[in-house]
Amino acid sequence: MSTSILPPEDQHLATGWEPDAPAEDTLVRQAVLVHASWSTTVAAAAGRPARTGPRWAAGWIGDRGALTNPVVLRQPLTDPGEVLAEIGTLFPPHVPYLLVSAWPTPDLRAHGLGLVGHPPLMARLPGRGSAAQPPPAVEVREVHDAEELAVAERVLVEGYPLPGVEPGDVLHPSLLRQDTRVWLARVDGEPAAVAAAHQHAGVTIVEYVATLPAARGRGAATAVTWAATLANPAQPAVLLASDEGRPVYEHMGYVAVERWTVWLRPEREA
Repeated sequence: MSTSILPPEDQHLATGWEPDAPAEDTLVRQAVLVHASWSTTVAAAAGRPARTGPRWAAGWIGDRGALTNPVVLRQPLTDPGEVLAEIGTLFPPHVPYLLVSAWPTPDLRAHGLGLVGHPPLMARLPGRGSAAQPPPAVEVREVHDAEELAVAERVLVEGYPLPGVEPGDVLHPSLLRQDTRVWLARVDGEPAAVAAAHQHAGVTIVEYVATLPAARGRGAATAVTWAATLANPAQPAVLLASDEGRPVYEHMGYVAVERWTVWLRPEREA
């Protein structure tokens, strides 16, 4: 059998996960990088610790809440003990965090983490799906000031939910800038739903989609999700969905690309 197609043994074969690989190498790489950027951006805006390295990125956004502190792996997890020890230098032992991986991981239960699941990474390419007009009772506005941002944060904390999060921990006014935007929906004039968008690595991540229980089923969540999705209509948009929410995003033109892996280091007594 001919071996002419085999490269020289000393030639590096790109995996797409080298630290110097171009962001646009694959859509999945873009999704990893924008998720990592989101975590550090939210923390840094609130003046909280954040760190980005070759293997992971994270922001210490809050001291409580299972969904508060995402740690995003930037490379496959080949040495769990060493990487988790690194992460432990950012987060004290009592602070929870979510470990988000684009790749299957070893079993991390021996390291004190519990498996949350394998949510689908979903992506919408520009031009897929058409945004419908919100119902007459729903009004969507982009947030531009601290007062409105505080209202949006209350909706997020109660609707997401993010128990134990202090005001300003998640949506600090300095977060609002060209690459990070927030929308608030009202139903019959009352705050109802929120969504955020963050642009990095040539894609838009849709995050913090939340609706107050009393407003669910009124079209507010879909309306703010469309606003975030189209923050930059020329870019792909990505998000991590639940299996329950997946049909909603598919109706908007999102497609499931692959499943990621999410672990939780739970909150402990300080």
